[in-house]
Amino acid sequence: MSIKFTNSPWRQAEEILSLTDPIMCEIIKQYGPCTLEPKQQYFSLLCQSIISQQLAAKAADAINHRFITFYGGNPTPDSVADTSWEELRSLGLSGQKTGYILDLARKTLDGTVTPDSFSGMPDEDIIKQLIAVKGIGLWTAQIFLIFALNRPDVFPSDDLGLKKAVQKLYNLDVLPNKILLSNISEKWRPYRTTASWYLWRSLENK
Repeated sequence: MSIKFTNSPWRQAEEILSLTDPIMCEIIKQYGPCTLEPKQQYFSLLCQSIISQQLAAKAADAINHRFITFYGGNPTPDSVADTSWEELRSLGLSGQKTGYILDLARKTLDGTVTPDSFSGMPDEDIIKQLIAVKGIGLWTAQIFLIFALNRPDVFPSDDLGLKKAVQKLYNLDVLPNKILLSNISEKWRPYRTTASWYLWRSLENK
């Protein structure tokens, strides 16, 4: 059965992945076109990423809603930096995450992190900036590259969901380690972002 693609910006990736990997071809048939879309308000998204770490989705959504609402729908580095520790804690943030959020705001204000320049920067440079912030590691930076910037060839090999998907789809006895996962993903270059999206979808992650 042939696959009918829409004119999404991911069409070429879908076609090439389908031709080069029979397993990926089946996932693409099942779930249809990739629906990733770029996001705006990068600073706000990074704050929400920090807030959501190690929380159940419902709890993370509730705190993020309070956080966004507190800033009238648009938290900025200036407004967050001017917020007291106590006010941030009252929104439901832990003391540790309060420190992380304030560090992000300050590093954005002092030019360590330059969201306005991200669109023209290589992935590696964006990652280098982001991991300079307390509470933002490689995984968070890679997720930001995928879901906010839609960079085409990002593969978070430390992601547990991707490991589970590969184990299931490729009939592995155990979860693949980072090295094996990276080796498997080589066949998907330069479309590893699209491959990641389909692997997550295979776990029914929206």
